[in-house]
Amino acid sequence: MKIPGSGESGLHRVLDLRLSVSSVPSVANELKAERMTQDLEQLKEWIGRTESAVDYVTVPLVRRLAATLDRDDPMPKPGDPLPIGWHQILFPRVVRHSQVGPDGHPQRGDFLPPVPLPRRMFAGKRTTFHAELRVGDEVRRESVIKDVAIKEGRTGTMVFVTVKTDITSPRGLALTEEQDIVYREAPAPGTPPPPPQPAPGRAVWARTVTPDPVMLFRYSALTFNGHRIHYDHPYVTKIEGYPDLVMNGGLTTLLVFELARTHASTPIRYLSSRNVRAMFVNQPITLGGEPSPDNKTAKLWATDPDGALALTAEAEFK
Repeated sequence: MKIPGSGESGLHRVLDLRLSVSSVPSVANELKAERMTQDLEQLKEWIGRTESAVDYVTVPLVRRLAATLDRDDPMPKPGDPLPIGWHQILFPRVVRHSQVGPDGHPQRGDFLPPVPLPRRMFAGKRTTFHAELRVGDEVRRESVIKDVAIKEGRTGTMVFVTVKTDITSPRGLALTEEQDIVYREAPAPGTPPPPPQPAPGRAVWARTVTPDPVMLFRYSALTFNGHRIHYDHPYVTKIEGYPDLVMNGGLTTLLVFELARTHASTPIRYLSSRNVRAMFVNQPITLGGEPSPDNKTAKLWATDPDGALALTAEAEFK
């Protein structure tokens, strides 16, 4: 008895059917990827958007940051210069509680573009100091979305948003800063971390800091930073898949500022930094610096307990 469709032509029809069925997920994934690419390209429409704000360099704010950094400074007074790098506690993003996203950040799509990728991290910045800020100053910020760049990385698609900011005091322009924010896909379970990189120099300046949850919480409170990876242990471990609370990249950068400010003979004129690896609470961070022979520049860095590079920076001095 011959089974219908069991001949050569029937076999071809069966194979064609199987191939067409098996190709459905592939076609769906391709369409999804194409739609994602189109959505990401539309984010470039945010380039050129601007935002303005006013803030104040107050005595309590400066005192609280000094305490967070474990400094035994005298009580600040109006007119005192704000230490280099401490401007980053100014101008936090303030939104109503109903406008906070599931990760603790303000919902996307106001000033910053609505990037449809789940992970958001501070990637780095470049800061030029023109003049000092002083305690008691009313300061103004003018920011603009300078660039939105789409890249493919080891863990998938990434979007880099670059924000350029000018901060002025009553005496004029005080500093110009470009900050990079990276959005990326969540890595697949079991994805290994990136290969470690060594420190870029020989440490002439060195310090070790072990951040604990209280230090992270106090810094988040100072900067009104609601990102849950810095204080919500169940969220950061179960939802985002990190082993522990994540060290704040801005705080690491500030610690590098402090290292250079402590050891350099002249003030910082320019500093660029790049965060390359996550670090976690209750683990020692080794800060290092190597000045150039003429002391006009320095390499700066932070490494994790295994000696892997987590932040790299370069400073120029006046």
